[in-house]
Formats: sequence, C-alpha cells, structure tokens
Amino acid sequence: MQDNRPAPWRRWMTGALRGGGDPPLITSARRLVPDRCYTAHLGFTAGDLAAARETAVGYAEALSLLRPEVALGAAAVSPAGDWRRAERLFCGALGPDGERCVDVAGHPGFHHAPGPGGLGWGDGDVG
Repeated sequence: MQDNRPAPWRRWMTGALRGGGDPPLITSARRLVPDRCYTAHLGFTAGDLAAARETAVGYAEALSLLRPEVALGAAAVSPAGDWRRAERLFCGALGPDGERCVDVAGHPGFHHAPGPGGLGWGDGDVG
C-alpha cells in the first residue's frame, strides 16, 4: 500500500484495493462505541388524549414486562406527526435511594419504586 491517508486505508482494510476478500487479520484497535438510547414510535388510534394516554401507559408497561431494557421513565405520548408535543406517561420522581417513581404522571399520593413492595416516599397523605 502506497497511500496511508484515511480514505485509501479504509478501502484497503475493506478489501477494495486487494480485489475484495476479507480485511487483514491484524488491524489497529477499534474504539468501542457506548450504548446509545433510541426511541420506538408506535402509532395507534384513540378517541381523545386521555384515552390515548391510558392506552400508551398499557403498551409501555406491557413492553417493559416483556423486554426489561425498555425504559418506562422515558415513555411519552403525542399526537401523530407532532412529536414536539409529547407528554411524559410516568412520574419519574427521584427517590431517596436513587430509584424513579413508576406511577403514571400526575398521580396522587406517595411515589412508588418499581417492583412488588417497592419503596414509597413523599407527602402522599397531605392534601
């Protein structure tokens, strides 16, 4: 290889300059890319925003049971095509041990940590 600039190096590594085939067995160390967060947008129909919110909460809770990597705290609902108006579905208040409240947004009473018998905190009976 005569040209060691980045673009020819990448072509050589992918085998384009060597007539195809596999890249060499010995290569430079590759940087590991950290996990990134992504959003899945699911469309459904509902009569009004309250019904849409309730349906979206059900979908989010069901998905989190099936797939533990689904982050309930990040779940939101919005009108189709207007994602800038997204509303949070879950409270997400930070608890004393660093956990997040998994009750629906705007719930009355104490905040609750995830799981059966999860820690409750806050001023639930004041009001």
